[in-house]
Amino acid sequence: MTGLILEGGAFRGLYTDGVLDALLDYNIQFDYIIGVSAGISNGFSYASGQRGRNVEIIRRFIRDKRYFGLSNYPKYGSIFGLDFVFGEIPKKYVPFDHETFSRYPGTITVGITNAETGEIEYVNPERDDPDFTVLRASCAIPLFFPVIPYRGGRYFDGGLADPIPIQKAVADGCNKNLIVLTQPEGYVKKESKTTPRLVRKKYPKLSPLLAKRHIHYNESVRFAEQLEKEKNAVLLRPDESVSVSRFDRNLDKLNRLYEAGYQDTVARIEEIKALFR
Repeated sequence: MTGLILEGGAFRGLYTDGVLDALLDYNIQFDYIIGVSAGISNGFSYASGQRGRNVEIIRRFIRDKRYFGLSNYPKYGSIFGLDFVFGEIPKKYVPFDHETFSRYPGTITVGITNAETGEIEYVNPERDDPDFTVLRASCAIPLFFPVIPYRGGRYFDGGLADPIPIQKAVADGCNKNLIVLTQPEGYVKKESKTTPRLVRKKYPKLSPLLAKRHIHYNESVRFAEQLEKEKNAVLLRPDESVSVSRFDRNLDKLNRLYEAGYQDTVARIEEIKALFR
């Protein structure tokens, strides 16, 4: 079974957008899609067959205060206008094709972090959720998002507990994988010394998780690299020259990042096709 694994990274996900649009242009469809945060948000548009949808949203709304800005905090507890991002845009401005998404023949898995247990949970999302509640949960970075209620629980960004869910894909039977990262080769995540202190009072079980997140992240990158060495994966990630910060709103840089993702995919398209043989 072929797997498509998508790391998050907020606006660094423009690289992933380029990758996914190239896959659509080459009519490549995976048996299994798994991701967290911005990665799986982008993956939804891939599953709905909507080439260019995510990059169009960024190009149109990156400087729109309804989309992103401190003015959203009083209403949403987030720098993102949650109802605008997950409501008005997919319903009105850049419509999401729920019908095609519902017919996607493969498995779609979303990673979300249970705020009260500190554990990762992998869910198969509802194919007809008009409010994208599971995406709100998977994108909910502490401090930048409020905790999101979902299926009776309270959740934060899936990337907190499993930032690169390749182990889950392999455990679910994916023996050949395309892994899309949003950090360049050689990136090593360092320990965060601030976030655990800020969340430990309300959600104490997140503190040990966040304290070790860098270890888990770096181990996952090494595992992905090993799979590629064994010819069981293709690993795509941006060159350091086009990398951007998580909330970088420089549209020229973001466009270059998108184009890099597209061109990197085209350059390795035969390797990607070989995953299906």
